[in-house]
Amino acid sequence: MSDLPKRVRILEEGPREGMQIEKGPIPTQRKIDLIDSLSETGLEQIQVTSFVSPQAVPQMADAPEIVAGFKRKPGVRYTGLWLNDKGLERAIATQKLDIRGSLSLTASEKFLLRNQKRTLAQNIEAVHSMIGMFKHYNVEVNRASIMAAFGCNFEGDISTERVLELIKTFHDIGEQHGIKIETLSLADTMAWATPGSIRRVVGAVRNKYPDLNLSLHLHDTRGMGIANAYAGMQMGVQIFDAAVAGLGGCPFASHSGASGNVCTEDLVFMCHEMGIETGIDLEKLIESALLAEQVVGHPLPGSIKMGGSLNKLRQKVKDSMQAKA
Repeated sequence: MSDLPKRVRILEEGPREGMQIEKGPIPTQRKIDLIDSLSETGLEQIQVTSFVSPQAVPQMADAPEIVAGFKRKPGVRYTGLWLNDKGLERAIATQKLDIRGSLSLTASEKFLLRNQKRTLAQNIEAVHSMIGMFKHYNVEVNRASIMAAFGCNFEGDISTERVLELIKTFHDIGEQHGIKIETLSLADTMAWATPGSIRRVVGAVRNKYPDLNLSLHLHDTRGMGIANAYAGMQMGVQIFDAAVAGLGGCPFASHSGASGNVCTEDLVFMCHEMGIETGIDLEKLIESALLAEQVVGHPLPGSIKMGGSLNKLRQKVKDSMQAKA
C-alpha cells in the first residue's frame, strides 16, 4: 500500500505523556494553561493527565486538580490514562472526562515488569478485570493497544509473530466477554521502530486482521518519529498519537537521551505540506508549543516551533513581489 490518506486524526498526549517524565515540579495552573491553549488549535482529542500512583509518577499527583481546572471546549474530547481499576474509578469520579475503555497488553515482559510490576499472565488477567470494571460502569470498550510493539531496551527486538499473538489474545478475550476490538494502537514505547519495521509490522497486522483500524503511538528518541509516521501513512494508518513540542517519554524506559513523542506541530506541518487534512490550525499549535517550553522551563525538541510554517514565508514573498510590481 502506498496511497497516502486524505485526512488523518492526530490525538494530543503532551499534557499527560509530556509531563510524566519532567523531573522538577510544574505548577498545576501551568499545566491547565497548556491544556486550554491546545483546546483552541482544532485538536479533536487531548489526553490531559494520568491516574497512576503519585509515588511512581509524582508529576501526576495533581490529576484531579488538573481536570477540575481546565475549560472544556465543545467538540474536543478530553481523556485520561489509567492502568488499573483504581485509576479508572478516579477518572470517572471527576465527572468531567470523556471515558472510553481501552485494553492494553505489552509485548515485552521485561518492560512490563518494570512498568507495571506484572507478568504477561498477570497483564492478561488484569485485562479481564478491567473489562468487568468497564461493564460495571457502562463504559464502552472497543479499543486496544500493544506497548513495546517494535522493540524493547531490556528484551531487544520484538518479533512480528509476538505482536500477532497478542492481537489474537485480544480477540479471544473479546469473544469471552462479548466485546469487539475495532481499533488497535501499536506503540513504539522505547523508540525501536524504523520505517522498515513499521511497514513490516503494520503490513503483517493488516494481512491477518484487515478489519482492524490501526493507530500508531511513536517516540522520537532516535529521530525516526516523523519518518515512521510517514511510513505508517503509506501503509494506510490514519490515527496518530503525538505530543506538542515533542514533549514526553516513558519514565521506565531507561533512555539516556531525549525520549519525547513524535512532535504534534511537526507532524501537522508534514501533513499539510502533503495535502493531508488534519483540521488543526498550525499557527495556533505553534503558539501552544512555545507555551509548552515555558511551562517545563527548558528547550523542547520540536522543529516547527522554531522554524515556523512555510505559509507565513510564502505570504511574505508574495507581498514583497506585489509591492515591487
